[in-house]
Amino acid sequence: MSTSTTASVSTHILDTSVGRPAEGVAIQLAARSGRTADWQALGGSATDADGRCKDLPALPEGTTHVRLDFAVETYFEKKQADAQQDAPANRDSGAGAVFFPEVAITFAVVPGEHYHVPLLLNPFGYSVYRGS
Repeated sequence: MSTSTTASVSTHILDTSVGRPAEGVAIQLAARSGRTADWQALGGSATDADGRCKDLPALPEGTTHVRLDFAVETYFEKKQADAQQDAPANRDSGAGAVFFPEVAITFAVVPGEHYHVPLLLNPFGYSVYRGS
């Protein structure tokens, strides 16, 4: 929850290759106060069955930049294992290799604002936006 001196962050992941939420993706949250400051790891969580991560750690006072690190490799490896019969879809990916093993999103924040940053994900691309 944001306060007048802090910002807050939430996220969710939609796997656009199947049109469904991406469950079980680990997410790490880091913050810094100032462009040249060191990143401070704050902890993380994983997406639920709805692709949402509802329990990310609170941001410390003075946070100006946030980084969300999504560990998507395990999600895609499990998805590939569950869909062995879909070999043609993976023929150009390098024998089942995951093209984007992780996604890092960095954005600027101001105190008092809430930032919902969804990740639209597929095996060969991704996009993000500031949601509401």
